[in-house]
Formats: sequence, C-alpha cells, structure tokens
Amino acid sequence: MMTLDRAKELLQVQVDFGGFYNGNAAKMILSEVSREHGRQAVDFLIREMQLDEAFGFVIGTRFDGGLAVPDKHNPGDTGKTD
Repeated sequence: MMTLDRAKELLQVQVDFGGFYNGNAAKMILSEVSREHGRQAVDFLIREMQLDEAFGFVIGTRFDGGLAVPDKHNPGDTGKTD
C-alpha cells in the first residue's frame, strides 16, 4: 500500500533529480496515489510539493497508469483562490 508519507518521500527524490524521466516516475507515483487515495490526495501533493513548478503538473489532472490526463471540465485549474 502506498501511504501519502511514502508517496511524499518518493516524489521528493524525483523533484530533487528533476528532468523528463523523473517527471514520468512522478506520474507513476501519482497514479498509485490516485488509485489508492483519490484525486484529492493527488491535488494535495501537487500543491504541497510544488509539482506544478517542478514538472508542470496541473491541479485536477487525472493520473492513470503513468499517464497524465487533463480534466476536460476544468483545464488548467491551479486550485489557487486569489
């Protein structure tokens, strides 16, 4: 089981290395988080770990099997309320 704490640890490694392949690894991790904890947990991790800045991930994106599928009903939502 992928706990959110373990996901944070694994994602931090990917952020520290950066780059295209580490972005793909982060997608795989977020796919697992989504499967076990739901999209809200994924959005939380994107915000908390600033994965939008590190890899360009967008709040509301569905991560499934290592693919990032934008939410067609809410494209580009950053989750920020200015």
